[in-house]
Amino acid sequence: MADARTRRVKKEIQDIQNDRQAGLTIELVNDSIFHLIGSFPGPPGTCYEGGKFDVDIVVPETYPFVALKMKFLSKVYHPNISSASGAICLDILKDNWSPILTLKSTLISLQSLLCTPEPNDPQDAEVAKHYLTSKSSFEETARYWTETYARPQTNEGRGAPSGTSKTSHLPTVRDEVAMAGLERAHVEQFEALGFERGRVIEVLKRINYRGANVPKISEDTVVEELLK
Repeated sequence: MADARTRRVKKEIQDIQNDRQAGLTIELVNDSIFHLIGSFPGPPGTCYEGGKFDVDIVVPETYPFVALKMKFLSKVYHPNISSASGAICLDILKDNWSPILTLKSTLISLQSLLCTPEPNDPQDAEVAKHYLTSKSSFEETARYWTETYARPQTNEGRGAPSGTSKTSHLPTVRDEVAMAGLERAHVEQFEALGFERGRVIEVLKRINYRGANVPKISEDTVVEELLK
């Protein structure tokens, strides 16, 4: 059983390495074929275009009869991906897993997930609310996250230790308002009342003070939340 698992995983790694058209890459962590980092480019025509997204992959002992364990290492603004932990809500990684799925097909499914969010079955409820309230604002924020967290690494980043991600995950300068998907004028409105910017951003995110929701939430309500 163990030998069959080893042979299968080695073949699946080789299949990814041989298929240059798919744009996928795979690397071993600490020389183990059972702990990997897979990468794929953001889908063209989406707010993730231009990014390179890295995924931590653990191959369980009972693979392929049990789903691969995957989470994003790149921070992604998406309803079905936790913006904090990288956890993924995708049926094939849970109840709809099938032994016919492979490392390659699963990475491609994650790439497709970026094209087709499912906000009604979210992993990140705050991001899902943003998507449902104002899709254009959501896309602007997701694009900003892609530019900030998923830029392919430049030459000076080469030579990283084996098993580490080659995507630039740590931005040098972050616009906290843009990261939160909020309007600058709204943040400044409550800052002018004497509230600290970080607190304003935290509250406006939590109450989804965006798009069509803004006229529905009175200034007094926001102040009450800020004072809690």
